[in-house]
Amino acid sequence: MGFNCGIVGLPNVGKSTLFNALTATAAAQAANFPFCTIEPNVGRVAMPDERLDVLAGVGKSAKIIPTQLEFVDIAGLVRGASKGEGLGNKFLANIREVDAVVHVLRCFEDGNVTHVENSIDPIRDAETVETELMLSDLESLERRADQAQKKAKGGDKETKELLAVMEPVLEALRAGKPARNARPDDPAARKIFNSLQLLTGKPVLYVCNVEEGSAATGNALSAKVAARAKAEGAGMVVISAAIEAEVAQLTDPAEQKEFLASLGLKETGLTQVIRAGYALLDLITYFTVGPKETRAWTIKRATKAPQAAAVIHNDFEKGFIRAETIAYKDFVAFNGEQGAKDNGKARSEGKDYVVQDGDVMHFLFNV
Repeated sequence: MGFNCGIVGLPNVGKSTLFNALTATAAAQAANFPFCTIEPNVGRVAMPDERLDVLAGVGKSAKIIPTQLEFVDIAGLVRGASKGEGLGNKFLANIREVDAVVHVLRCFEDGNVTHVENSIDPIRDAETVETELMLSDLESLERRADQAQKKAKGGDKETKELLAVMEPVLEALRAGKPARNARPDDPAARKIFNSLQLLTGKPVLYVCNVEEGSAATGNALSAKVAARAKAEGAGMVVISAAIEAEVAQLTDPAEQKEFLASLGLKETGLTQVIRAGYALLDLITYFTVGPKETRAWTIKRATKAPQAAAVIHNDFEKGFIRAETIAYKDFVAFNGEQGAKDNGKARSEGKDYVVQDGDVMHFLFNV
């Protein structure tokens, strides 16, 4: 399972610069004018995980395969996008397809870089984007609710269940609140909610793009965003897209580390975004280790062993027998599979086992 995030925001806030840095490519044009990104650019990046190198060393693996994360750089939105202003329709269609929203907010002053609103206010910018997304959700959901209500009069059970989920969401949207505020806790209802593909139903990660000097500490503008994120239960990180662009040009990891340290930073913005994104989507990683390769696999937290096996291949789930499992720390401490077995740290888990972050697994199946 991957991690698919749409990078959104107003024009000229640093979206494309961040995207280029994240994917270490120049696929997205970063220019000082609105709508320089016309089509959504998609980049896949490896998730950095120090455990992979350790496991590969223990397992004497010939190759390391990290899990892949996908970022989509989406055209800048402007006020009135829900009515088709700017590239609004294209923006809204593209964002509907992603799992989570990385909302880049400009938190730096620079007279050489224009702002579509002619002033710097990240909270206003966040509200502008959120309002356009809510208006679009409200319009589409009202149409669907009208159709569902007509169908429900005939006694259709599934339609009644759909309406039971839609109505609280409509109430929230009409009150000026995002759809995620009405996201149900019940698993069955949550599945229906997710199927609606609401723009404001997606989890949000605010990325505060600050000037280089504030990358390690943030600034007064990013502090306001932090307060908003806390109130919403959203994720938030502070980065400098300009610094990320410079780091992306350094191919030597030692040089990257030295450069970051000179700025008071311990890690790249990419690592921060990924970690925050993983937490936002409630994702974890398990590993497979062998002489050919050590590989990372991404799943939702609370996934059971057969469904985790399906990430490798559907046949693994269909013919699941058991999962030979060793915790990461035990695999390392006892120098691999045999050592873990000799010390009673290898477990044979069945269909009800809930996979834990860092598990080293080997699936037995029969199809």
